[in-house]
Amino acid sequence: MSPAVFSHGDLRLYLLSLLAESPQHGYGIIQALTDRTGGTYTPSAGTIYPRLGKLEEEGLVTKTVDGRTTIYAITDAGRAELAARESDLAGIESGLADSVRLIANEVRQSVQEAMKSLRADLASAANDERTAAQSKPRGASDDTRSTSREELHRADALVNAFRARIRTDLRTHVAKGGALPATVVTDLENALDAAARAVTAGLSRPQP
Repeated sequence: MSPAVFSHGDLRLYLLSLLAESPQHGYGIIQALTDRTGGTYTPSAGTIYPRLGKLEEEGLVTKTVDGRTTIYAITDAGRAELAARESDLAGIESGLADSVRLIANEVRQSVQEAMKSLRADLASAANDERTAAQSKPRGASDDTRSTSREELHRADALVNAFRARIRTDLRTHVAKGGALPATVVTDLENALDAAARAVTAGLSRPQP
């Protein structure tokens, strides 16, 4: 998603909607935009701060300096404009949701294509190894190394596919406004830890 997803004036209105939820500092606003677009749009400080300054000039937001941190908050006038343009905001949010879904689908398709390509590469590598094996005598250790290399490639593909799928699902869920409870992340952490222990145990187990 490019910055063009926000038409003229849309980003200004969306900033007001973010501040209506809670006061924020500039980095928090940038992070919120990143999260709600599934990580596909991260505006620069040069994009956000001038717009916040303009909103302040118009009396729609105020800023409070606390040490080195500047906190922005919406004013009553800002809330009134937000209420008056409720239908416009709904259209912006609908467009963002559609864009996030499109990006998520593109990511999934990219992962699937990458997996197909990887499987083809693995099959080609295996075929090359079998061809090379026919030209020279092989011992048991050669067979073991060849099989281990093939399985290592397969393990890499599985790990990468899992990472891409989980990352896409999490970012899409949050971008749509869904909650991400700490318990879900903890469950993921525990499951990954259990999987890592199982792999370590499997590697240390005597092979037949």
